[in-house]
Amino acid sequence: MGGMDTKEPLIVLGTMDFGTRVPQDRAFSILDAFVAGGGGWLDTANCYSFWTDPAGVGGASERVIGAWLKARPGARDTVRIATKVRHNPLVPHAPESAEGLSARAVHAGVEESLARLGVDHVDLLWAHAEDRTVPLEETVGAFGELVAKGVALRIGAANHAAWRVERARSLAREQRVEPWTCLQLRHSLVQPRPLTPVAEGGHRLLTAEDLDLARSEGLAVWSYSSLMWGSYVRADKPLPSTYDHPGTTRVLAVLDDVADELAATRNQVVLAWLMRQGIDPIVGASRVEQIEEALTARRVRLGAEHLARLAGAR
Repeated sequence: MGGMDTKEPLIVLGTMDFGTRVPQDRAFSILDAFVAGGGGWLDTANCYSFWTDPAGVGGASERVIGAWLKARPGARDTVRIATKVRHNPLVPHAPESAEGLSARAVHAGVEESLARLGVDHVDLLWAHAEDRTVPLEETVGAFGELVAKGVALRIGAANHAAWRVERARSLAREQRVEPWTCLQLRHSLVQPRPLTPVAEGGHRLLTAEDLDLARSEGLAVWSYSSLMWGSYVRADKPLPSTYDHPGTTRVLAVLDDVADELAATRNQVVLAWLMRQGIDPIVGASRVEQIEEALTARRVRLGAEHLARLAGAR
């Protein structure tokens, strides 16, 4: 499941802030460090980051990656690129005008992404979120066409309910097109209070049902917001109020103990915990040191006893 086509889960570089909060020169340094450290997957989206960009539309992250690929001959052979369609506003500063997942929108969105990236295909294309205004059959067919054309080598669903993913996979079989084989959902060691909606719009938390589906069907699983925007290690970035409950206190205490025992950081233990479950964590970075720390998590060896203690705290 992990790493898409390898047995070992991988650290994925999240590039959401490239070209907006992270200027291009610093993004280039992060990308260089990621590749030098053995990283292989870049995760972006056509809508990144319209809410920060003065233009009010996405595309900045993809443009930075495209500029980096152009400036680094041969780099395309060393990295695989995942991007997403669904959320890019058609009208600047108007998220309600998001493109959606109609066949026309999917094809147009991918064509524009390829132009910004300067590539002829992406290694993975995500449906960024559900679009229930469009028949699922239409979306499935559009994604299948892109695989048949070689424009997307693999396809997946981000922020989708497990039943929708399975329904889409059934429809793909009926249409004899490539099915979604990857899931992307929010997941971390700490958990919000049960039945409490997360404050971040559009985020869907990984559930036991999602993991059950993935393990039963051999689907890859990627997690985002895995490091809680720095909240594990930065006092100036406290966890959201939905995480203010006794379980969080227990988890953080055990996390500190395990980190001390393994001579690792909190972040590294969290990433190692995810990878032990066959999950590929996406790590956003605004500085080179952050991605170097994350890549080192691959050498953190969590034993069964560590996992049991962390599970008991949750």
